[in-house]
Order: sequence, then structure tokens, then C-alpha cells
Amino acid sequence: MNHGSRTKENYKKRWEILHTPQVSTLESLIKILLKNRGIKKESEKKAFLEPKDPMNIGLKELGIDKESLEKAISRIDKARKKGEHIIIYGDYDADGITGTATLWETLHDIGVFVLPHIPERFSEGYGLNLESVKKLKENDPDLSLIITVDHGITAGNKVNEVKKMGIDMIITDHHQKGKIPPEPLALIYTTKISGSALAWFFSREILKKLKVKDFESRIRERLQMAAIGTIADQLQLIDINRSIVKYGLPELNKTKRPGLIGLFAESGISEIGPYEVGFIIAPRINSMGRLRHGLESLRLLCTKDKVRGIQIANTIGKVNLERQKIVDEVVVHALSVTQEDPPKVIVLADEKYHEGVIGLAAARLVEKFYRPAIVISKKGNVAKASARSITGFNIIETIRKLDKYYIEGGGHPMAAGFSIKSENIEIFTKEINKLANETLTDEILQKRLRIDCQINLEIINSDLMKEILVFEPTGLGNPEPVFLTPGVEILSAGVVGRDKKHLKLKVKDGEYIFDSIYFGGGEIYSELNSGTVVDIVYSVGENVWNGKSSIQLKIKDLRKVS
Repeated sequence: MNHGSRTKENYKKRWEILHTPQVSTLESLIKILLKNRGIKKESEKKAFLEPKDPMNIGLKELGIDKESLEKAISRIDKARKKGEHIIIYGDYDADGITGTATLWETLHDIGVFVLPHIPERFSEGYGLNLESVKKLKENDPDLSLIITVDHGITAGNKVNEVKKMGIDMIITDHHQKGKIPPEPLALIYTTKISGSALAWFFSREILKKLKVKDFESRIRERLQMAAIGTIADQLQLIDINRSIVKYGLPELNKTKRPGLIGLFAESGISEIGPYEVGFIIAPRINSMGRLRHGLESLRLLCTKDKVRGIQIANTIGKVNLERQKIVDEVVVHALSVTQEDPPKVIVLADEKYHEGVIGLAAARLVEKFYRPAIVISKKGNVAKASARSITGFNIIETIRKLDKYYIEGGGHPMAAGFSIKSENIEIFTKEINKLANETLTDEILQKRLRIDCQINLEIINSDLMKEILVFEPTGLGNPEPVFLTPGVEILSAGVVGRDKKHLKLKVKDGEYIFDSIYFGGGEIYSELNSGTVVDIVYSVGENVWNGKSSIQLKIKDLRKVS
């Protein structure tokens, strides 16, 4: 059953109701919500509602090679016994930085001489930089082992070059494999989890194998890092990832890390859920790697000094504001040069585009036009590109089919990055759209608003709220429950927010009245009056104001009836 949507966006959402008969009881509603998430058997229900503690998840479930893991731990133990030096070579995004923090602290626990290295985006670039490794070795002749976090699977022949410098390598990564497989001393690899979660499981095994005192309390506290990285890297919150986030968020909410406490204060948040991590914490951690140096975000996570933690948090807050401004400027320009009816894959390149924010700009274009987008920062002969995709179009697989046009790259089905010769951008744009025309159907390009079922407002109460909470953490792969209620009367309407972008409504269904908020809905304010009847699609949330809690509807879309 489909409904046209009432919105001014260029690319309208199609309302897709997963369960068509109206639901009138709480018991039947919960069954439908589980069924809509593919959960039918009792065993599946138990696994979903009571996710396994990550402490008890085995290597087989993770898809990690046990022999390779044991080889890696043995090499680390050898370094400890012989006084060799280790570098944790992380990535500069939130997933890489949180994973680096976890592994760095873990190796410190076992008494190894270990230092982190987060590459500077603009001078070193993504992944393993041979010049950087050379400098690290020159500065520290005792460096004999490098462990990567969240990269390395596409390093290929670079690993052999590192070996020639007298340095062994352990690669920990979760990205799609490249054409040339790397040959490190040990490969800790799986695509099931994030880079930070992989670093956490690796750390768990190190502490357990080397019989570190209080290892359980140490490693459990670090679950907060894996939770941040998992949400930041936009992994589906099902199975192992659901466990990581479900058990990691309580650790984050009771964190004693001064930098994170400072970051919560700077951003004005107290209760931390998937939304706060994804839209407030992760962008701040990422902002340093985008505009300055990601090492500062690592310091934020690891500092034990309260004053230093607050200082770094405030610095990161300012850089994040700067980042938002730059993204807005790039998006405004990108929209000005994008056609109203753009090609199936939008590819934009300009010398004005800041390399650190092109991924965010691509994501905004996807949001606006609902089609894959690639934004390219041109700097002389070699340009840097960042791609974002939509469900049903594997962007990294598609880009790899055009490997004769770009220099190197990597990523996931939904996001990728690569470098390309500026002279090849035009032909690359034509060729990727040729491929897209073969696979990107009009149906894939239509944005869907997934609705669980139709209900009346009368069944929304505190009992419903309690039941919905068991579906947390929600996110990709496990969306928050979304409902449709037709024929709702608007009692009052107003616009709120700094730019009057959001719509605040009081709605009535029979004798039941609720406050509601429609983020980004301010543009249709003039079309709504007291007495206007609408069909609303929404999720149910809690609104806390002046210490008082009330149920609030969070509107996703609405259609005017009369």
C-alpha cells in the first residue's frame, strides 16, 4: 500500500506500509514490529531482545582467523619481552581514532613501548604512507612492528616496502579487499564489524591471552570506543554490531574520560544514545581529522587530565563549527551547479572544495537528490574524491570497475574515497554514469519512507514507550518504529529553531492530543492552519522540558487531507 507524500522536496518519498491492517493493541503491535525486522522465531526474538555480551562473542562468529590472531599476539608478546617499539598506525576518522585509542591503551596495559600515529590528512593522505613510515623508523631505530587500525587491506605492495625497512606489520581492517592482497605478518580481518570494534576484540584477546590483571573491567570500559566507532562508521545495528552498541552505550554514559565529559558539556548533551553519537559526538571527533589533525581527537579520548580534557573539547567544538560552515559553502556551490534533473550519479569537481569535507558534501547531495554522489577536490594534477551512495547501489564495486581511471581507493558499498588524475575526471564521470544506467532503476532511485503500520493515537502511552525502548539501539538495519495515523486534526502550528526551519504542531485524534515536532518541516508552515486535517507519519519519543517528561511525536512526513 503506497501513499503520495506531502512535501516540497524535489525527490518525494514514497510511503511504504509494511503491515496494512490497522493495529489496535499493544501486544499485536510488538509482534508486527518484530516481524517487520525479520524476527519470527523465538530464538531470533531472544537474540534480538537480549543481545549477546561482546565479552562472550567468539572469533568464529566474528569471522576472524584464529591462527592469524595467535600469530599477532605472539609477535606483540615478543616485542614486549625484547623491548622492541610498536606504532599503532590508525586512520584519521572517528572509527580509526577510537580503535587506535583502544589498542594503544591495551598495549600500554601489557607494558609495551607503544606510540600512536594518526596521519595528517593533507600531507600524508589516507592509509599507509611509506614516507611517514620511513620517518618513523629514522626517528626511532627500535621500531620493529606497526599495527594498523581501520586500514591496510588495500595497502598491497606497500607492506613489502615496510618489511624492507626492518618492520613487521599486523593489519587490522574491515574494508572491502583490494586487487592486490597485502602480505603482513598477521591479518586480523572481517567485514562484519567496524574498525574500532575489531580493535576492541583484538584487544580483548591480547589481554586475555597474556593474563593481564583486571582485564575484564579494563576491556569492558573500552566498549564505549567501539560503540562510538560503530555508529560513526554507519554500520548496520544488527547482530554483533547491536551487541557492541547495546553494551557500549552504558559505558559511554558513565564514562570517566575527561575529554568525553568535556565534549558532552561543550555540546550540551547528557543522555547519550545512537543519535547523540552519530550526529553530535562523532562529527566532532571527525572534525579534527577533516580540518586540522586527528591526533588531537585521540588526545581527547585518552587524556587523564580534567583541565586538558575541557580545553581539547572546547577546541574541537570550535573546529566543528568551522567545519559546518565550510560544508555549507561547498553544498551551496554544489547545488548551484547541479541540474534540477541530475544524472544517475552526480559527480562534481572544483578547486574550491575543501578536501576535508567532500564526503559530508556528497552525503548532503545524496540526501537532497536521492542518488549516488561523488564530490572531488581538485588540487593540481591529482584530485581527491569522496563518494556516498544509496541502498541498492554498491559504490565501491562500481568505482573498482573503473580502476584504469583512478590512482587508488577503498571503502564500503555505501561510501568510498579515491584519488584520481584531474585529467581523468571527465571520462570517469561519463563511464560511471554508463554503469549506473545499467543498474540504477527508477525504483531504486525513489526514496522510500518505511512505515511499520497504521495506528490510532489512543494506543500511544507510557506502556508503548517502554515496549519501544527494547528495540534500542536503533539505526541502520534496525530502524526506529515508524507509524501512520490518518485524519489527524491540527490544533495549533508554529515554527521553531534558529532559522525557523522546524515545525511544532499540536495534533488531535478523537479525544487524544499530542505535541509533535517536524524537523525541517518549517517550509510548509504557511499551508497549515488550526483545523487542517493531515495524515502523519511519525516515530514516538520522549520530550524533557524543565525536568518534566512527556510523549512527543517526531513527524517524518505529512500529507494534507483538508
